[in-house]
Amino acid sequence: MSGIQIIKQSITKLDVDVIVNAANSQLKAGGGVCGAIFKEAGYSQLTAACDKIGHCETGNAVITPGFNLKAIYIIHAVVPIWKGGNSGEPEKLYQCYRHSLELAKDNGCHSIGFPLISSGIYGYPKDEAWKISIRACQDFLNDNSDYDIDIYFAVLDDSILKMGEHIMHELGDYTIVT
Repeated sequence: MSGIQIIKQSITKLDVDVIVNAANSQLKAGGGVCGAIFKEAGYSQLTAACDKIGHCETGNAVITPGFNLKAIYIIHAVVPIWKGGNSGEPEKLYQCYRHSLELAKDNGCHSIGFPLISSGIYGYPKDEAWKISIRACQDFLNDNSDYDIDIYFAVLDDSILKMGEHIMHELGDYTIVT
């Protein structure tokens, strides 16, 4: 049975098939979650794999091995930078989640871990990021009801976790396990 869960844990420690990195279009190591993933996966190995791919457009995603992580793969979703919401950010953020989930399915992954992408150094308002992320994940589950996948959101902050739980309840009929 597929579902969405929010847990308080570092994304780099998740025991899932694939984790999602909030990436830049050059697929270079950055700060925040991206920096932590590069560090834990093995900086030189992950950099070499990303350099081989080279580039990815905002709203899209690519996949690499997970190297030293528990996860088999890392999906690098190129996330939008918040510019006030009138530059296509909501659509691009939604597409980051959808492309990541499609890529996970295409690679036979049945568990995926997301950070709350775009809401850190990229500046997306956290409440809006939660709404888009949950909607995109639920839409994927509804559109792929024949495919079992467990979706985890890994957060480190209690207030962000509680905000996510509240928004999941507000949006209705979602599987919540925290």
